[in-house]
Amino acid sequence: MRQLTDEEITILEDRSCWAEDWTNVHVSEDFKPNYMHRVMLYGQINIGAFDKNIEVSRGFLKHSGINNATLRNVTIGDNCLIENIGSFINNYTIGDDCHISNVSSMETTEGATYGEGNLISVLNEVGDGNVILFSDLNSQFAAFMVKHFNDRALKDSIRRLINEEVARNRQDQACIGNNVKIVNTKEITNTVINDDCEINGAARLSDCTILSSPNSNVYIGTGVICENSIISEGSSIINSVKMQDCFVGEACQISNGFTASSSIFFANSYMSNGEACAAFCGPFTASHHKSSLLIGGMFSFYNAGSATNFSNHAYKMGPMHYGVLERGTKTASGAYVLMPANIGTFSVCFGKLMYHPDTRNLPFSYLIAYGDTMYLSPGRNITTVGLYRDIRKWPKRDVRAIGSQKSIVNFDWLSPFSVGEILEGKAILEKLLDASGTNVTAYTYHNYVINADSLNKGIKYYDIALRIYMGAVLKRVVKRFGAIEPPTDNIGLGKWNDLSGLLLPESEEFRLLEDIKSGDIETIQDVIERFKEINDNYREYQWAWTYKMILDYYKLDEITEVDIERIRIDYVKARRAWIAEIKKDAEKEYAMGDVEEHVLDDFINNLDHEIDFEN
Repeated sequence: MRQLTDEEITILEDRSCWAEDWTNVHVSEDFKPNYMHRVMLYGQINIGAFDKNIEVSRGFLKHSGINNATLRNVTIGDNCLIENIGSFINNYTIGDDCHISNVSSMETTEGATYGEGNLISVLNEVGDGNVILFSDLNSQFAAFMVKHFNDRALKDSIRRLINEEVARNRQDQACIGNNVKIVNTKEITNTVINDDCEINGAARLSDCTILSSPNSNVYIGTGVICENSIISEGSSIINSVKMQDCFVGEACQISNGFTASSSIFFANSYMSNGEACAAFCGPFTASHHKSSLLIGGMFSFYNAGSATNFSNHAYKMGPMHYGVLERGTKTASGAYVLMPANIGTFSVCFGKLMYHPDTRNLPFSYLIAYGDTMYLSPGRNITTVGLYRDIRKWPKRDVRAIGSQKSIVNFDWLSPFSVGEILEGKAILEKLLDASGTNVTAYTYHNYVINADSLNKGIKYYDIALRIYMGAVLKRVVKRFGAIEPPTDNIGLGKWNDLSGLLLPESEEFRLLEDIKSGDIETIQDVIERFKEINDNYREYQWAWTYKMILDYYKLDEITEVDIERIRIDYVKARRAWIAEIKKDAEKEYAMGDVEEHVLDDFINNLDHEIDFEN
């Protein structure tokens, strides 16, 4: 940068430009003063070159420059077009190739945090803060903080690590990245905006960080008010959304008047029309309806209905299948399905969502009320069209760009986490059978009625899932190593957990907890890398757990070639039985008149090709 020449100052003044002190204005070597008109300059000013045109609308180019603006303590990169600034731009650094037009004000004030280090309370809207917002937050870290909130030593250690990370990266002046477009926007205060972001028609952005990038840009649209929040790569916030004290993860869409406070959204979540308060919305959480309020809950692979609308939930073969609560699905009857998670079954009675924690050890179950009686169908959802479709649809719906996938999402529907719940559920049913015998018409479990036929089918369905899982893991190990070798490590044995998309041994979760408290982990990036390391080792941990499971299930001391063939045959039989049950469910749905014949035919054709994946 250099100071202006006397000739350049004269040209600027001829174009109605004015400076508080021309000696505080510095420009690039290639600066051309004739591209500035009616500009008032205060404080320290740095201005780049004006060499190129800027596309302000499709096919409409204007030359870079500064027109009708008041600037104070501003640095502007090369080839920017800044015009029609209603009030001022104060204390901002602006990158190259930016278009800023029809903006009322942009300002950085003293002590700005840009939404970083903001402590919010999720799951309990009036409780103490339990999640600290920062740019590299992912669903695992957030779930970890919430889950272990009551461990004060851990909480203090995490807060210190995050505060240190935020302090290292904090800037005195907010920055606008390269190739940023900000037009028709009222107010931007204390907001960092990264490369290739577009903000068009927003009402107010205050104390925010927008983590846009060239391959995963962020769009902020008309009427948006966003305060004390962080918006991650690939997300869009449009159509009069009001958001305060929130974190929006990668590739999320928030739209159509949705309001959110003290809530966090991760990886491909979609929110429209409704409201969230103190909500933990993990990967693939969706809400579409105006009367939906997500409050104080933890969701994942979830589609919120509304208190007044249960339409379309029957469409399982078509495009409108709905998922619910931690890898779960909602049925046409309004009954909720228990999927493996640290929750119970949910059901609908008279339009109200009822929680049933006593059933959490019977995964993949239906719970339906007739009058005052609650009927439980264990394992029923294992053999439904909806589950089959969900297994295949979720990976395809991950639209995050490569390199912008901070939250870890494991799409395995059968894993040590879910299969552990299945083993426990099967054991419960077998104990009921042993205790009451086979000559009864119904069994009682925690005041829920299980018909005898449902109990026997539940054991059958659980066994199908177990054999599919064991065979699939064994097949993968043989393909990878060419033979079956016992695990070389015991990591993976015991209980497994789900940290909002990351499936991991409980032992590894508690090892991380202790390493943070002891100081062995020294930075936030070390914590994030540990999550990645655990996920990278998932198959090794899974093999340690599954090897012991196979020995226990088949009552073996070791796995021989004969055993491998037996497990393979059981796997093929179980898989074919599973597909046959799904086919019956599809035909039953067709008979109800819910789908057209060609949809059924296409679905059955896909099922017929499942045999291709047996080997």
